[in-house]
Amino acid sequence: MRATIVIDDALFKEAFLLSNVKTKKELISLSLQEFIRKKRLEHLAGMYASGAVSMSCEDLETYRADD
Repeated sequence: MRATIVIDDALFKEAFLLSNVKTKKELISLSLQEFIRKKRLEHLAGMYASGAVSMSCEDLETYRADD
């Protein structure tokens, strides 16, 4: 997908320096992957804390492997 967006230069520069990527495309992709990972973990933690989920260690490893 192609998109034209305006990104804060300071944020972009800092993210580039902190990452191990070589291109802007890689940085955006990595950022999206990390955002999704964080939100999935928050969702899982919320479900686990509410008692809605009772996963075994094996189930949790399978869930993690799906990333």
